[in-house]
Amino acid sequence: MSTKAFDKIAEGLAEATAIARGEAEHAKLFVPAEMDVRAIRTGLGMSQDGFATMFGFTVHQIRQWEQGRSRPLGAVRAFLLLIQTHPSEIMGMLREVSRDARKVA
Repeated sequence: MSTKAFDKIAEGLAEATAIARGEAEHAKLFVPAEMDVRAIRTGLGMSQDGFATMFGFTVHQIRQWEQGRSRPLGAVRAFLLLIQTHPSEIMGMLREVSRDARKVA
């Protein structure tokens, strides 16, 4: 094993140990690979149209995700995770930036 490989392994082990001890935060954001968009939407009591309009999706996207024809990718999953965990805060921020954008336009 090369010194470079050993150093990387040792660095990773030190980081894992620090995280396990609570001395460091995880370096990567965990976003689930699968998101139940229907459960998120219905948990908020929103229609597909309302959910799409509120959060900047298209109704077509919502239908595709909910029917399993496609799935949200990348940053969209992170956004959905935020919507799921902090819906009122996300809605408030989106309303605020929308108002600000209209003032500038």
